[in-house]
Amino acid sequence: MTNEEREQTGGVSIGHLSGGAVAAGDHAVAEDRSQRVGEAAPVVPAAPPAGSPSGIAIGAMSGGAVAAGAGARAVDSSVHLDASARQLLTSVRTLRQQLPLLARAEGDGVAQVEGELEAVGTEIEQTGTAGRSRLERLRDLLKGAGTVVSGLASALAVVQAIEQFLG
Repeated sequence: MTNEEREQTGGVSIGHLSGGAVAAGDHAVAEDRSQRVGEAAPVVPAAPPAGSPSGIAIGAMSGGAVAAGAGARAVDSSVHLDASARQLLTSVRTLRQQLPLLARAEGDGVAQVEGELEAVGTEIEQTGTAGRSRLERLRDLLKGAGTVVSGLASALAVVQAIEQFLG
């Protein structure tokens, strides 16, 4: 097989693509690191388009990553946030924005709450969820009388979002 013939074989053929990443070629790399918010749009299945014998043919693709060819690599590191995760993340961000407005004193619990909010927010952003024990710890901190943060309306919103998230 000549170099020209090699270049003409393989590849990717997609009928419908709504997010994701696609690459083709000898050293192709396809990565999808998006953050998907809400429910995925319904994809109408389609017959895969004609593809070459050594390539990939996909009728419909909603997110993900595809690579074709020698040395190709595909990575899907996307994060999907459902409605409850999105609400929790929004509430966490709002409370974090309000914390600098509080006058701080030793033992007021603000630093501890701030640390938990940061950890929960980061975990949701990176994975689309947060660990149950971490969420329960944050909820308990915000519901307890041991912190000045518990008096904020945005703290109540985080507590409610955690309870909805945990079910």
